[in-house]
Amino acid sequence: MSNITQLRCINCSRTYQPRPGFYTCPICGSTDGILDVEYDYDYINKYISKESLAGNREPSMWRYRPFLPVAQEGPLPPLRVGWSPLYRAGRLAAELGLKELYIKDDGINPTGSLKDRPSAVAVARALAEGAGVVACSSTGNAASSLAGAAASVGLKAVIFVPGRAPQGKVAQLLIFGATVISVQGSYEDAFRLSAAAIEEHGWYNRNAAINPYLVEGKKTACLEVAEQLQWEVPDWVVLSVGDGCTMAGAWKAWVDLKKAGWIEKLPRMLGVQAEGCCPITRAFREGTRVRPMEENTLADSIAVGVPRNPEKALRAVRDSRGTMINVSDEEILAAMRVLGRTSGVFGEPAGVAGTAGLIKAVREGIIKPGERIVVLVTGNGLKDVANAIKAAGEPVRVAPSLEALHKALGDLKLPNYG
Repeated sequence: MSNITQLRCINCSRTYQPRPGFYTCPICGSTDGILDVEYDYDYINKYISKESLAGNREPSMWRYRPFLPVAQEGPLPPLRVGWSPLYRAGRLAAELGLKELYIKDDGINPTGSLKDRPSAVAVARALAEGAGVVACSSTGNAASSLAGAAASVGLKAVIFVPGRAPQGKVAQLLIFGATVISVQGSYEDAFRLSAAAIEEHGWYNRNAAINPYLVEGKKTACLEVAEQLQWEVPDWVVLSVGDGCTMAGAWKAWVDLKKAGWIEKLPRMLGVQAEGCCPITRAFREGTRVRPMEENTLADSIAVGVPRNPEKALRAVRDSRGTMINVSDEEILAAMRVLGRTSGVFGEPAGVAGTAGLIKAVREGIIKPGERIVVLVTGNGLKDVANAIKAAGEPVRVAPSLEALHKALGDLKLPNYG
């Protein structure tokens, strides 16, 4: 991979050359020795430019292949991942008193979440390394995305999920032919068991908090945002935070673009966690290392009590002069309704936690009315129908007659009725 110069430990700054199966700094260990992928931007600029992208008809994340840690020629999973829509959310902006607001809907990806992006990179690298099995632990979305991507190329997927994983997500895994291990414990329990099994069997490791290449897949969401905004950088990028990898990837996109000379400034990052599981927000506010927390939130995809990649996320927020904010489950459910009602975008609880955080940040004066905002919706609402119904309520039930319908519509005080 001629576009990569080296891997750098974010803790001790030692550098290493990429090689199969090498994921963390051996000096600092798997907890602290998370690696960054560093690129040769002169090399990248020989193969891609803003002008070349303007004529590129590839409707997926692979339009940015020179910015990614995959061979510039070689097999890729065939599912169309990325190039998700960026909607100008005028009605929601007006309701919040904002001038310019955009919604990036990654729920339209093949398995319904932003996690399809890192899984596509994982499968591409597994194919290049000749791996036969890919494995990970997940609260649901990473698992679904890996299972789908692996199925599309004939790789075997082994997935470890906590027992509370929603049935809609588990069903996806089984449909895609994955071997699903439901660990009767927390996400941390599932992670530890998957790590031990991966080491014992030599499977390709798709755990994004360990494998440094997967953050690079996540960054494609914001590479797209930059292009979709005609390279005009927003003031704020808002997204939900679980283990920290998505925040790390989103920030890496803007840093890479600036180092490549494509943009002149960087956005501020707003990370949003659930009040019932917010170890990264707590560490940010206290200026301390992350300490474990209980996983007490309905937003299962960000219910990570022991995040494995918090330092990259904390670095992203601090370096961007951004901040972290927490939202309650009730605020998340309310955001599901508001986002759907004003924008026609259906997000799962974790997927709209960013929207809930935006609403709260505007109310608290963190985000100002005249600023340009982008919010990432990271997962589709069909992933968690039970909580969608909890948010939306029940349908209007009527007897099969016009009389009953007229009465019901009158009670609702809809236009032309009452």
